[in-house]
Amino acid sequence: MSLQPFLEPIYVTRPLLPNLEELNKSLVEIWQNQILTNKGPKHQELEIALGKRLKVPTISLFNNGMIALMTTCQTLQLSGEVITTPFTFPATPHALTLNQLTPVFCDIDPITMNIDASKIEALITKKTSAILGVHVYGTPCDVLEIEKIAHRHGLKVIYDAAHAFGVEIDGKGIGTFGDISMFSFHATKLFHTLEGGCLTFNDLTLKSQIELLKNFGIKNENEVVLAGTNGKLNEIQAAIGLINLRELEAERQRRATIINTYQEELLNIDGLTLLDFQPSICQSYQYFVIRINADKFGLSRDELYLQLKNYNLFTRKYFHPLCSNYACYKDLPSAHPSLLPVANQITQEVLALPLYGQLSIDNTRAICQLIRHHSRSKVYNLAYKSAL
Repeated sequence: MSLQPFLEPIYVTRPLLPNLEELNKSLVEIWQNQILTNKGPKHQELEIALGKRLKVPTISLFNNGMIALMTTCQTLQLSGEVITTPFTFPATPHALTLNQLTPVFCDIDPITMNIDASKIEALITKKTSAILGVHVYGTPCDVLEIEKIAHRHGLKVIYDAAHAFGVEIDGKGIGTFGDISMFSFHATKLFHTLEGGCLTFNDLTLKSQIELLKNFGIKNENEVVLAGTNGKLNEIQAAIGLINLRELEAERQRRATIINTYQEELLNIDGLTLLDFQPSICQSYQYFVIRINADKFGLSRDELYLQLKNYNLFTRKYFHPLCSNYACYKDLPSAHPSLLPVANQITQEVLALPLYGQLSIDNTRAICQLIRHHSRSKVYNLAYKSAL
């Protein structure tokens, strides 16, 4: 059978764009009050709305997630070593390094692909000050076990929740776990402000310190009390966020339909593993990722990735390469591949498929047909050929 390439390229994601008419109205309001930044009315409105949406008691908005994560380390006054995952975006370990902290890489769970809580304790030393987990693809870390470990050893807990906007565990917002959680509002995310992010936390006393750190340490017009950065979210970003927030649930539902289609069409293919969505978890629907076992599927992940490009279909090897294999980290004692066997295996298997509300169900099914076409699965190929 000859399958045809898509007429227009299909990318792994497309941003949710705010309605231009609504955006123009917001811009008129901003132009009229002439407040562009420094916690203007749009900023304040968004902060309140996001606190409610994320079900968190306290929130602080930022111009991007990286600055927010770096500010977290400074707020909690971390030092020495921080145990984290190698299976993440570069921002996670970089935020530590730029704060003169040493990342200590812990292997990951073979199912959730999050930091393996059962392996954390063996990595704790006198230099350890915190645990930094990542809710990979929106699947929560083992937050209860990590909390127990941190309590036993007097450690802080940070979560990189860049993938986990709106995720809940039994109705509890994911941003309420740990000491501080960071959410990214980058344009590729489910909810975005073009660029942006926030920190969420339960300890209300942290708010004043975070606000100082993200605004140059300026306390008032006469006092600068510490060395801070510029992490402020501006009014135009906030206006875009407010509009996108109103569209969020409709986008989630569209993505849920696409994910259901993927799950139905890609079930029972030898060598292909789908993400496991737990019923107790309210999902973000930000990513749909498959894992490829080359021996069973017939192609490696990299080979499938390249084959799909021939059909104008652009997936993403996410996360690849592994952070512990970067030139800046590979010489760390904890980065040796022999200590991270699961992470080094999974980084060769994962492939993020296109997921965005504008993706049609017909195109979703066509994507699945291409993947089945390149599989040597007997069950699916026999059914596929009989349908032709």
